[in-house]
Amino acid sequence: MEKDAKIFVAGYRGMVGSAIVRTLEEQGYNHIIKRTSEDLDLRNQQAVTDFFATQKPDYVFLAAAKVGGIIANNTYRADFIYENLAIQNNVIHQSYVHGVKKLLFLGSSCIYPKMAPQPLKEDYLLTGTLEPTNEPYAIAKIAGIKMCEAYREQYGCNFISVMPTNLYGVNDNYHPENSHVLPALIRRFHEAKINGSAEVTIWGTGTPLREFMYADDLGNACVFLMDNYNEKQFINIGVGEDLSIKELALLIQEVVAYKGQVRFDTTKPDGTPRKLMDVSRLHQLGWKHRVNLREGITLAYQDFLNRY
Repeated sequence: MEKDAKIFVAGYRGMVGSAIVRTLEEQGYNHIIKRTSEDLDLRNQQAVTDFFATQKPDYVFLAAAKVGGIIANNTYRADFIYENLAIQNNVIHQSYVHGVKKLLFLGSSCIYPKMAPQPLKEDYLLTGTLEPTNEPYAIAKIAGIKMCEAYREQYGCNFISVMPTNLYGVNDNYHPENSHVLPALIRRFHEAKINGSAEVTIWGTGTPLREFMYADDLGNACVFLMDNYNEKQFINIGVGEDLSIKELALLIQEVVAYKGQVRFDTTKPDGTPRKLMDVSRLHQLGWKHRVNLREGITLAYQDFLNRY
């Protein structure tokens, strides 16, 4: 990307979008187009059409999405499929219509089959059934990948897709019910510490294995891939190592300095048993994450304290 290129970061206020913006600004890109959802409703076809006609961005990072944790995904199933399809359809199509040089679409690791072999290779997409709780969201994201592939094949568009692992970091969502596991645990341990609670209860058995990446590492990877990757096949972004939810909880307990007991409610769902990304293709391109989990959780907790 040219330093003076017009770069549209869709969803720039979210955790992923803001991380991409920070990376771009650090690297000297000086023409970043930002729109809040109040300024530009990406679900509105006419609004997106008018925006592209007026702004004519050179590059697009499609980080806007309706996202949430296991409860939100399962509760707002219609919202998750409708809103994500609408956002993707509008932004990807208008990027084609207005000759965007390159678009990067952000998917999610939940696109993989629930019982796919581990670690998850890009080739495993559509080889089995999805995790039922987030199926509508996953189908929307799969459609986005296939849309980028189709526009590449039919129209020659340089549209690429990346699949990040579980993310956390600055500007994360700490909602008590609709957040992902890591920020939810930060909030729960912090509130237990402040309230002097004797124990913290965590959903599930604590045995599922998960991989976590600090959002600023993802932002850096996205800018790297925008500059260095031009293939039809989507590419995984992750750290290539995982840990159990129990190990994660104990690490967060330590960072937050909560002294009480931790109890696991085994009547609640665990979700997918394991989700580890195979990131060998990304490593072969020369990119690796920089922030380790303890350091990242410490930074995330500081962000939580600053904002809440």
